[in-house]
Amino acid sequence: MKCAYFDAKQCLSCRHIQTPLEQQLAQKSQVLKELLQGLNVEQWLAPVFGPENGFRNKAKMVVLGAAHQPILGLVSPAGEAVSLCDCALYPEDMQRLLYRLEKFVQQAGIPPYRVDKAKGELKFILLTRSQVRGEYMLRFVLRSTNAIERIERELPQLLQQFPQIKVVSVNLQPVHMAILEGEQEIFLTQATRLEERFNDVPLYIRPKSFFQTHPEVAEKLYQTAREWTTQLAPKAIWDLFCGVGGFGLHCASKDIALTGIEIEAEAIACAKMSAEAMGLDRVEFTALDSTEFASGRDANNKPDVIIVNPPRRGIGESLCTSLSEFAPKAILYSSCNPKTLAKDLRCISGYQVSKVQLFDMFPHTDHFEVLVLLEKAL
Repeated sequence: MKCAYFDAKQCLSCRHIQTPLEQQLAQKSQVLKELLQGLNVEQWLAPVFGPENGFRNKAKMVVLGAAHQPILGLVSPAGEAVSLCDCALYPEDMQRLLYRLEKFVQQAGIPPYRVDKAKGELKFILLTRSQVRGEYMLRFVLRSTNAIERIERELPQLLQQFPQIKVVSVNLQPVHMAILEGEQEIFLTQATRLEERFNDVPLYIRPKSFFQTHPEVAEKLYQTAREWTTQLAPKAIWDLFCGVGGFGLHCASKDIALTGIEIEAEAIACAKMSAEAMGLDRVEFTALDSTEFASGRDANNKPDVIIVNPPRRGIGESLCTSLSEFAPKAILYSSCNPKTLAKDLRCISGYQVSKVQLFDMFPHTDHFEVLVLLEKAL
C-alpha cells in the first residue's frame, strides 16, 4: 500500500505499510507462535483480516497551526505540522468531514493549543464513526470553557451540512501534559451515544468508552467468540473487562445468565442499553474492578465460561490465580497485547490451550488482537 506521508517521512505510524499484507500476517503469526512457545496449543487457526485501507473508525487529531490556518494531524519527526485529513486509513466520508472540521476551527476562530507556550484552547479533535449507518460522534478537547460559545455559534451550519454527526461534545483537559482527555464532558447535542451494530448485536459508544478500531475485523472477532462459546453450551457466563458488552452480549441468550464487569461506568450504561434492546433479562452489568470482583466470589457459584478482555497490561497474577481456583469449564481470553497474554497464560493452571486465532485489527503496525480458548484439563 502506498502512502505519500510515509514516503516523505512525515508520518511513520504505519511502519510496515510497504510490506504486503500477506507478509505482515506471516510475520505477526510467527511472533505469536514464539511468544506462546511451550504452551502446547492444540489448534492454530488461520489469521483473520480485513481491508488494509479505509477501515479505521476513529481519528485522534492533534490541532496544530493557528486559528486562521488550523491543521488537523500530527507533528512529523522533523517537527513540522502535518495535516492527515486524507489519511488512507479513514473512509472517504470521514476524510471529507475532517477537511470540513479544519474549516470549522478556522471559522470559529479557535486558537490551537501551543504546548511550547502553554497557550491556546483547542488541543484535539476526536472523531468516531459508526459503520452501520455512517454516523459520527465529534468531540472537541479544550483547555477551558472559553471556546465553547464559538463552537456553538458555528455548530448549526456544520450539522446542516453533515447531518450524519449525531453526538457532539466538549471534553475539558486543563492539564499542561500529553494527556488526551480530561474528566469533564459537556454535551452540545441531545444525543449522548452513538449506535453501532456488529452481527445482530446493537452496541453503544459514548465518550471515553473503549471500542475496537477496525469494525469488520471486530465483527469477526465477536462472532468467533460466540461460535466457540456456543460449542461449550454454558448456562452462565462472566464477561470481565466487558467494556460496552461486545463479547458477553454476543455469547449470551435468554437461556444463559450473563454477568458483565467493567470499571468504567459509562461503558456499563451502554451495555445495559444493549441488553435491554436485545430483550435479555438474565443479564447483570456492574461497574466494578474485574480483579476485585473475581477475588471476592464464591467458587461454588462459578460460571461455566469466563471471558476476559483486559487492557494492554493483561489480567495479572492475582486474577490468574482466581481463575485457576474457580476452574470454570472454559476461559476465553481476548488480548491486544500478546506479550502480557503469554505471561498470563503461563500463570493460569489446570487448563489446555485448545484454540488460538490472530485477528489483524491494526494492519501496517506491529499490533494485533488474539483470541484464545482455554479448556479445563481432564
